Amino acid sequence: MAAAPILQGRRHERERLDQALLRVEDGESAVLVLRGEAGAGKTTLLRHLEERASGCRIARITGVESELDLPFAALHQLCAPLLASAATLPEPQRQAIDVAFGNATGPAPGRLVLGLAVLSLLAEAAEERPLVCLVDDAQWLDVATRQVLGFVARRLHAESVLLVFAVREPSQDTLLAGLPELTVDGLAEEDARALLTVTTPGLLDAKVADRIVAETRGNPLALLELSHSGRAELLGGFALPAIGTGALQERYENRIRALPEPTRLLLLLAAADPTGDAALFWRASQALGLEAEQAVPAQEAQLVEIGGNVRFRHPLVRSAAYAAGDAEARRAVHRALAGASEGGGDRRRRVWHLAAAATGPDERLAAELAAVAEGVESRGGFAAAAALLRRSSELTIDPGLKIERTLAASRAALDAGDFASVLAMLARAEALPVDDLQSARIYLIRGLTDRAAHSGREAPAALLRAARRLEPLDSRLARHTLLDAWSAALVAGRLAVPGGDLSAVSAATPPLNDAPTAADHLLDGLAALITTGTGAGRPSLREAVTEFLADGVPADLWLRYGVLVANAALSLWDYEGWEAANARHADLARASGALVPLINALNVRRVIALWRGDVMYAHELGLEESTVKEATGTRRASYGDFFLLAYQGRAAQALPLLTEAAAEASARGEGLGLYFTERATALLHLGLGHYAEATAAAERAASGDLGPFTAQALPDLVEAAVRSGATALAERALVRLGTYTAGSDLEWGLGLQARARALVSHGDEADRSYAEAVERLSRTRLRFELARTRLVYGEWLRRERSRVAARQQLKQAYEEFIAMGADGFAERARHELLATGEKVRKRTADTADDLTPQEEQVARMARDGRTNAEIGAELYISARTVEWHLRKVFGKLGITSRRELRDAPLHPPRRTR
Repeated sequence: MAAAPILQGRRHERERLDQALLRVEDGESAVLVLRGEAGAGKTTLLRHLEERASGCRIARITGVESELDLPFAALHQLCAPLLASAATLPEPQRQAIDVAFGNATGPAPGRLVLGLAVLSLLAEAAEERPLVCLVDDAQWLDVATRQVLGFVARRLHAESVLLVFAVREPSQDTLLAGLPELTVDGLAEEDARALLTVTTPGLLDAKVADRIVAETRGNPLALLELSHSGRAELLGGFALPAIGTGALQERYENRIRALPEPTRLLLLLAAADPTGDAALFWRASQALGLEAEQAVPAQEAQLVEIGGNVRFRHPLVRSAAYAAGDAEARRAVHRALAGASEGGGDRRRRVWHLAAAATGPDERLAAELAAVAEGVESRGGFAAAAALLRRSSELTIDPGLKIERTLAASRAALDAGDFASVLAMLARAEALPVDDLQSARIYLIRGLTDRAAHSGREAPAALLRAARRLEPLDSRLARHTLLDAWSAALVAGRLAVPGGDLSAVSAATPPLNDAPTAADHLLDGLAALITTGTGAGRPSLREAVTEFLADGVPADLWLRYGVLVANAALSLWDYEGWEAANARHADLARASGALVPLINALNVRRVIALWRGDVMYAHELGLEESTVKEATGTRRASYGDFFLLAYQGRAAQALPLLTEAAAEASARGEGLGLYFTERATALLHLGLGHYAEATAAAERAASGDLGPFTAQALPDLVEAAVRSGATALAERALVRLGTYTAGSDLEWGLGLQARARALVSHGDEADRSYAEAVERLSRTRLRFELARTRLVYGEWLRRERSRVAARQQLKQAYEEFIAMGADGFAERARHELLATGEKVRKRTADTADDLTPQEEQVARMARDGRTNAEIGAELYISARTVEWHLRKVFGKLGITSRRELRDAPLHPPRRTR
């Protein structure tokens, strides 16, 4: 369930596509040809259009160069899903399609007849609902297909068909000439920089980012490729230009080697400086004895621009310029750049260039690099710190220091999400003469890397073994490692290998001999939560949350254990603490470029957003989370995705995705991911009123003991079991819930406890408990839980024949669910409202908007008694299109016939909040 591609900026392009889609939804047709260079974003715009066209039928094809010589190959791909409508075509047209697609023998069909046949086929397919045809890489369509589609495009008028082509430029195509066009250029500077920012998690180096935006000329694909392959450079500028082997770079290298030697050296100098600082460039060139005139051949060859900044024509030219220089020349330009940086205030860059110029081990320089790295890391530049420390370790002579710097580099790389580099550096460290503590630390970092990259059923046991190895060597680090093991055991859940489950890890926590720190309170509280119960763990957990939020805890501990602090607050039913801890964790991770902690923080942040009813924010966070996962290669479930599926209430779409996600979580050994799929499945079925299915899923989610997460699943199980008639199961779940809420004085837990108690009660006790639940949850920000409580209260009141009171609760629940996008629960509330005699306008994901102008016009004419044919004749649309518009009108107004249309307001009162 990957997030959609990021569409940054493109306001004008999106408006053109939206206008075309609106025309088609109003019964007209539209054609648009997107033209732009490779990587300009044409495919992403097509995907954006596909998402926007959720109520339309989609036909999508992509041209393939290898099929250029196969007549009608692409046309067949486009039309094959629509051929069921071919039976209604006139015989000559049907015969033309059959022959063209090889389903019948006969003379080759004329292009006119075949073009009319395809036009008719698309029109027939669009009779039920609008048809959107998306043709990507149209330059690779076979000529016969382009001829036919060009013919069709020029004759579309009022068939409710949208035909959009994407053509790579430069192109020799003339068959689509004359059709409406939209040129897709590079992104504007502001949007290009924003794209780099959102796709390169961490602290961007502003100068490097500006240079890359200029050199790519805003091409989104080039920006995305550099954001993935050049992260070390973007996050501090401490990386040498990548030396590739592609044909284009080879051509640039050949052009550069043909230049005069001084010009080549100037280009190498420019390539070695990631900032593109022209003043620095000219100072360094003077140190090399080079003159400004010697740069002219490169400028005339349009390889580089030198003004206020130094900009290569393309990032590959920079790589080629660096590759064209030999090792001695590269060291010379780096020495010159280091000298030119003296007194400039950027000690980091000077030291980096000196390190790049070094010919062998240099203890003084290694120490200076390590000192600079410490300063960079303290300001949150983990990727930059990892690069500096890696080079420091390479230049270090002393074996003990070399190991320490290698381990420090591996930890920084781990926080930056560069798992491959971590493992490579650990392998180097292991080849050195390590002592017992260093060996244990290597083991620990390897376990943390495996956990971060894969989740994994083995990670908890491995980290527990690391903690035991560390205990006699460094008791403080051992306890911190136990927190890591507890976190890994929580993620592995029921899938952890023997000896690595939460019970085993919690039982392994040794007694504390020293004065407790915030991390000690956290470990002791979490361990007690599992071994003894919530009541026993509550004092330590409360102390831990308070101390972590009091600004006295170092940032590195926040980054490492912030998700556990949020879980501690969740165990306490402390919503404010849960949100505050998670917000602190996410902010620190973003500011520091610590990508692995950021993934964990964003996963929690999305769930919090959904529980307070902020679906749009949860969606935005999902895009960020997906970007960070892609940057690091992390494979872990996104729990917010599961709850979004449950909110939407579309079982046909959600259940296959949840089943697939559950299988993937099981394969990874991620029991917590499995729990969240089961919890989301239970919520999906609860919203839809499928109570037996909800009971089965909720019972699986509530099995075992995952601390606060098990507690959260129990109210769902109570509701599902009561509704499906499993009263004994509901009562047992209520008792279990009480063990998690006992002793709490916070509204969240007490409110859910009251709701669960009300569900299994009768008469006045039920009424009092429902009212208590509503009152308590009204004092929280948990909009979703409050709406659910109003829903079950309203359902109970209706069955108690208190219709007026029921309507009050159900209407509030319905409006809240609609506002949150919880369409499944909204539909359940709507049905209950209808049963009270209330008239409710139906709202679904596809019909939530007001009537379009075309729909309103059709509705008014139908209300006046006009037939579909009469309306169509007056509006110049087909009778079938009129019928399609009326179906949309009926759905939006919550009616089923023309007779009801007479009394239905075409502009119902707007919802207020």
